[in-house]
Amino acid sequence: MRHKMGQRKLQRATGHRNALLRNLAASLIKHEQIMTGTVKAKALRPYVEKLITLAKKGGLSNRRLAHARLQDDTQLIKLFETLAERYKDRNGGYTRVIKAGFRASDAAPMAIIELVDRDVSAKGQDSGPLQNEDEDELEAA
Repeated sequence: MRHKMGQRKLQRATGHRNALLRNLAASLIKHEQIMTGTVKAKALRPYVEKLITLAKKGGLSNRRLAHARLQDDTQLIKLFETLAERYKDRNGGYTRVIKAGFRASDAAPMAIIELVDRDVSAKGQDSGPLQNEDEDELEAA
């Protein structure tokens, strides 16, 4: 019996766990859909939902609180301008966790966590160099 049901510790020290959640939250805000372990996805869900609630309320103090938790200026702008506007009429439930089977290498349970009503074009955006069709043809030749 877990009496007060605190947060998931993810077998990490406090600083490492905070950094992990911060990085996962920034990735989720950037791409609006990420694939990670099921337990990490379930731990990330309330973290991101609280950030979106801060963004919906707006104001300088809430922006500073969100910046302290996110520490990514680009994603902070997207959070306060795009996502706050998108979810202004929704009372919570901004994310969903979908189970996605097991990872092949170590059979860890995987899940997809995504924002509800997400922008499909944001997935994979700015995640590294992209290859054009012209470059594919040049490499094949």
